[in-house]
Amino acid sequence: MKNSTEVTDFILLGLTADPQLQVPLFVIFTFVYLLTLIGNLGMTTLILLDSRLHTPMYFFLCNLSLVDFCYSSTITPKVMAGLLKADKVISYHACATQMFFFVVFATVESYLLASMAYDRYAAVCKPLHYTTAMTTNRCACLVVGSYACGVLNASVNTGDTFSLSFCGSNVIHHFFCDVPAVMTLSCSEKRISEMILVLVSSFNVLLALSVILISYLFICMTVLRVRSQEGCQKALSTCASHLTTVSIFYGTVIVMYVQPSSSHSMDTDKIASVFYTMLIPMLNPVVYSLRNREVKSAFNKAAEKVKVSLDVLLL
Repeated sequence: MKNSTEVTDFILLGLTADPQLQVPLFVIFTFVYLLTLIGNLGMTTLILLDSRLHTPMYFFLCNLSLVDFCYSSTITPKVMAGLLKADKVISYHACATQMFFFVVFATVESYLLASMAYDRYAAVCKPLHYTTAMTTNRCACLVVGSYACGVLNASVNTGDTFSLSFCGSNVIHHFFCDVPAVMTLSCSEKRISEMILVLVSSFNVLLALSVILISYLFICMTVLRVRSQEGCQKALSTCASHLTTVSIFYGTVIVMYVQPSSSHSMDTDKIASVFYTMLIPMLNPVVYSLRNREVKSAFNKAAEKVKVSLDVLLL
């Protein structure tokens, strides 16, 4: 890549150049990142420690929480550092690394949500065959496949972007190395690269979203056939948290990307990206903890154990 470019580093413009906003934003993002860290790592630890949560749904949720933490950690610390320092330079290789891991974790999250939708389909539509449909091996294959798709997608997008020549401006009009923002700086012919980006990204999003929509279509059909109100509520309660997470994740993606390019503004994209890269990873554990009785019960049990341990130490 060194032979194909004269640019050795990039400059991230960040969220704002207003010095009066930088410290308040730093405080806000620090709070958000701490909540993301505590919420996602706490959820992962809770699921690993409580044997009642060793089920396929919580296996996927454990991986989702871990991915959310890694996803946020790829972007947020660099943004926070940029708000405190006047130096907003990121090296060529650091930019490529950030882009790679951002695409990896974003893609993995998308496929994990699809795997969780399939799990909910099996639980609601085929309850008698659930244990044979969602075996340990199948769940492991779905998770490993999600990570493999993430690495493959990131390799294609990052390799395609940094195979271009960068011989002009090195100022990225964003707060992280997003693929479109970096690609616009290239002085090479990038029509084919842009086409590859659109095709690969569209394939991944549409495939995962299709699995989710088809799963919930069958779930809705099954729920409509349930005559008892109690059975209907039970079926819906198993999907409520996941459906909320899917709505937040894909709702933001659609607002961010599915609109004419002429209607895009850099400030609007930055605001949408903040929600997409920082707030959603913080919200996911909140959604699952507030709307899930089993998670609440496990948390209360863990809190009681901690309280007892503290009482013993104090005595």
